[in-house]
Amino acid sequence: MKLFESINEFHSNKKTILTLGTFDGVHIGHKKILERLNQNTENGKYESLVLTFFPHPRMVLQEKSEIKLLNTIQEKSKLLEATGIENLVIHPFNESFSRLTAEEFVHSILVDQFHIQKIIIGHDHRFGRNRTANIDNLIAFGAEYGFEVEQISAQEIQDVSVSSTKIRKALQEGNMALANEYLGYAYFLTGEVVKGKQLGRTIGFPTANIQIEEEYKLIPKNGVYVVKTFINHKEVFGMMNIGFNPTVNGQKQTIEVNIFDFDADIYGQKLEISLLKYLREEQKFGSVDLLKEQLNQDKRTALEFVNLF
Repeated sequence: MKLFESINEFHSNKKTILTLGTFDGVHIGHKKILERLNQNTENGKYESLVLTFFPHPRMVLQEKSEIKLLNTIQEKSKLLEATGIENLVIHPFNESFSRLTAEEFVHSILVDQFHIQKIIIGHDHRFGRNRTANIDNLIAFGAEYGFEVEQISAQEIQDVSVSSTKIRKALQEGNMALANEYLGYAYFLTGEVVKGKQLGRTIGFPTANIQIEEEYKLIPKNGVYVVKTFINHKEVFGMMNIGFNPTVNGQKQTIEVNIFDFDADIYGQKLEISLLKYLREEQKFGSVDLLKEQLNQDKRTALEFVNLF
């Protein structure tokens, strides 16, 4: 996949089959559109192209937007590449770009820059200044400028419309089964292993503290999870706590992973942690011994799940 960091960087000798959107999560609904995109290249006659934006438009246009995203920009690029698309343009979204009229966007970008043969979009796509243009306007532009428009209906995507908003809600409620079903993969966090207080070591549960740089990344509900990761290309399982460690009077949210049957030094490594199952809410125990007892029970429950996974 070729990656371009702005619209102006893109150049190709072929016409393109294009789709556009934020694609947050690259979930099963998005994948329906991306599959259709790849099917329309006619074995290399045209090139597939995805246009997406960063920052997320709501971060720019809504003053007090506190939207959290399912993917960092690096995670999204990786997920999009896995779908087999040939070109990804991540265009910087700002206020001046948002003021482009629908016709300016179609003429100067889709037609002049991307030379589109066809645009494939979801059932609810709106575009142009203040998102005033819709599918009917796009079809009219297609007739004027000579490109096709294909719309994918909500029914084609799924009986219940999958949306990034529904996935965010499921994650905030600890409903990993629903979130992962909608995503089509296990939700994951990417971060560097950093030194923590090392309290877990003292009770037989050493943890890797995961630091996530991107503040806009959605951290799921506090609690204990069954997780999977790869260390030195080997799949390992464990359990992760997201929260404040109330039993030892923790003051800030941490993400700590106890990897089963593992004792190597991984400080400084970047891990991708997949969340498989939500086990329980974080709670304050009356003593460290009671916490240790619960962690042993959590591990037994997690291993039962892993053996069925």
